Amino acid sequence: MNQTRKIAQQLYSAFIFTALLTVSQLVQSQDGKALFNQKCASCHAIDKQLVGPALKGVEDRWDDKKMLYEWVRNSASVIKKGYPRAVAVYAEFNKVQMTAFPELKDQDIDAILGYINTGGAKAAVAGTSTASQDAADTESDSDSNFLYGILTLILAVIALILLQVNSNLRKIADETEGFKTAEPIPFYRNKAYIAILVIILFLVGGFYTFQGAQALGRSKNYQPEQPIFYSHTVHAGINQVNCLYCHGGAQESKHANIPSVNICMNCHMGINEYAKGPKLYRADGSSVDGTAEIQKIYEYAGWDPAAKKYTSKGKAIEWIRIHNLPDHVYFNHSQHVNAGKQQCQTCHGEIQKMDEVFQFSDLSMGWCINCHRETKVQFTENKFYSIYEKFHEDLKNKKMDSVTVEKIGGIECQKCHY
Repeated sequence: MNQTRKIAQQLYSAFIFTALLTVSQLVQSQDGKALFNQKCASCHAIDKQLVGPALKGVEDRWDDKKMLYEWVRNSASVIKKGYPRAVAVYAEFNKVQMTAFPELKDQDIDAILGYINTGGAKAAVAGTSTASQDAADTESDSDSNFLYGILTLILAVIALILLQVNSNLRKIADETEGFKTAEPIPFYRNKAYIAILVIILFLVGGFYTFQGAQALGRSKNYQPEQPIFYSHTVHAGINQVNCLYCHGGAQESKHANIPSVNICMNCHMGINEYAKGPKLYRADGSSVDGTAEIQKIYEYAGWDPAAKKYTSKGKAIEWIRIHNLPDHVYFNHSQHVNAGKQQCQTCHGEIQKMDEVFQFSDLSMGWCINCHRETKVQFTENKFYSIYEKFHEDLKNKKMDSVTVEKIGGIECQKCHY
C-alpha cells in the first residue's frame, strides 16, 4: 500500500506541475499581448505598416537577436554602431528614431515576439471597417477567456478528484496496516475546501469588479452613426486631404474643431457626385450611396447644385462627438501637434483608413502617462524647447541621447489637472 500511496503522490505532483506550466504559458501569452498593446500598438501592426513597419517576421529580418533587443531598448545606439538592418529601417522611415523602451527585459521582448509570431492581430476582412474588425478581435478574446475559464474549471475538478482519491487510498492503506481511521468528510462539507472556494470566488469577483469600475466613462471602440457618412479613407487616405485642412484648430488651439459646412462646400461646390472611388460600406456591412451623402451636404448648406447658388438658409451639421475627456482633464491639441510634433495617428489610430470613425484609444490616465514616459521630445529645430539649456548641452556633449516628455515635467499632476 505504501507503493500505491507513492504512485498517487507522484500522479498528484505531476498534475500540479502540468497545471502550473499551463498557467505560466498562458500568463506569458497574455503578457505578450498586453505589452504589445501598451508599447507597440500605437506605431505598429503585425500584418501592415502604420507609423512604423509591420512586425510580422521581424525576427527573420534581424540576423542578430541581441541587436534586436538593443534596438527595442535604444534604437539610436544601434544606428550609431552602423548595424545594416537598423540603418536601413532608420533611412526608410525618414530618419525618425523609434521610441526607446529601456525598461523592457529580454523576456518581455520575447513575450512580445511570441505574441507577434502567433499572429495576434487578425487581418481586416475586406469590405468591413477597422472598428468592426476590432470588435471581432474583442469577441475572439472574449471567446478565448471563456475557454480558459472552462479549462481552469476542469483542472479544478480534476484536482478535487485526485485529492479525494488520495484520501481514499490513504484510508485503505491505514486499514490494511491495522489503523482505524475516521470516515473522510465529503468535499462539499469540508471546511478547507469551502474556504478555498470562497477565497477564489472573492478574488475572481474582485478582479472583474475592479475591471468594470476602471472602465467606467471610457469609450474605446465607440462608433456612432453620423448624420452624413463621411469617409476618412476617401478624403484623408485616397485623396490625401491634410487633417489640418478640416481640423485647423489642432495646430493652433486647444480644440481640433469640427469643420463647418462651408469647409465641405469648398470642395463639394464642384464635386457633386461620387463616381470613381471604391465602394463604401457601413460598419454593419450595408452599402452607402456616396452621391446621396453629398446631396445631404447641399441640404445642410442650402445649396442648389443645378442653379449653382445658395437658395435657402443653411444649418450646422449635427455631428455626434466621439472623443471626450472628463471635465477635470486639460488637453491641448496644439501642444501635442505643433510643439510635440505628434501625428494624429498616435491618439486616433489609422484615421486615414477609417470609413466611419471610432475611438481608437481608451484615453485613460495610464495610457497618457505611459506615452509621456516613452515619447522622446524633438528638441532639434524646435523653438518651444529652447529654454531647456541643460538638456541641449547634455545632448550636445552626448551625456544623454534623448529626452522624454517625462523629463520635462510631462507626468506632473498639475500639467493635466488644475
